Amino acid sequence: MILVACEESQEVTEAFINLGYEAMSCDLNHEGDKGLPHYKGDVRDLLNEYFDGVVFHPVCKYLTNSGVRWLHTEPGRWGKLREGCEFFNLRHKFNSPCVGTENPIPHKYAVKEIGKYDQIFQPWHFGHEKMKATCLWLKGLPPLKYTNVVGPPPKDKKERNKWQDVWLASPGPQRERDRSKTYSGIAKAMAEQWGPIMMQQKITA
Repeated sequence: MILVACEESQEVTEAFINLGYEAMSCDLNHEGDKGLPHYKGDVRDLLNEYFDGVVFHPVCKYLTNSGVRWLHTEPGRWGKLREGCEFFNLRHKFNSPCVGTENPIPHKYAVKEIGKYDQIFQPWHFGHEKMKATCLWLKGLPPLKYTNVVGPPPKDKKERNKWQDVWLASPGPQRERDRSKTYSGIAKAMAEQWGPIMMQQKITA
């Protein structure tokens, strides 16, 4: 069984299932967008369960580089940062030989607590004309190989903004959720490249 932790969209879960793997998502506040196997609850409930592999999407709100300025202006932000880092570091506690943790670029204060990422890439490395720097922290898994490079983005500002439509979207209840969704090309690469490694670990365990 492959666990996709903290995933509402089930994009990664679906990619693994489409290739014949047994997979389920987990999220505290959602049932799962695609109606696939899903555990609605705290991922910490599953830390003692064995999984062949885990893809972990911890909440990035207080860790991301784009929000670092709020640390110095918003009361209580440092405490929320510490809580966010503690949750992120659950990546070390999953009962699995293979764990891939995905997040945006973290700021320097977060890096001190969660460690440096192992890979950084863009959606346009995987077939999407979009800009969204994504980092991976890896245990027992290799960096993803690019599958369909359609960039780099255009230099013209108007055209470039089309590649940043989610980032530039107006504030609203859906914006944060849309920005956190994994692009299908990246999800497919995870399933294609990591699935066989996860299963091999299962055979040799």
